[in-house]
Amino acid sequence: MKLKKGFLVHDVLGEHMAVAAGPAAKIFNGMIRNNDTAHFIFQQLLTDTTEEQIVTAMEAQYDAPRDRIAADVHVLLEKLRQEGFLDE
Repeated sequence: MKLKKGFLVHDVLGEHMAVAAGPAAKIFNGMIRNNDTAHFIFQQLLTDTTEEQIVTAMEAQYDAPRDRIAADVHVLLEKLRQEGFLDE
């Protein structure tokens, strides 16, 4: 899975943002402000990946129990799926 083509992920004045452009703007018109962990997940979704790979990458990056990381990743990915932001 990965973010649909057209989502841009970047920092603006120290804020983590995701913006829909091009084809992605047809499903979402706006900006998403992310915290550090959501930004990390969005970065992972710029290339084809799996939920398990994201959890493993987050476990290497953050000091948190794997089951907590997995639950949080799952919640965000489900929200992105519901909004139509992912290609799977």
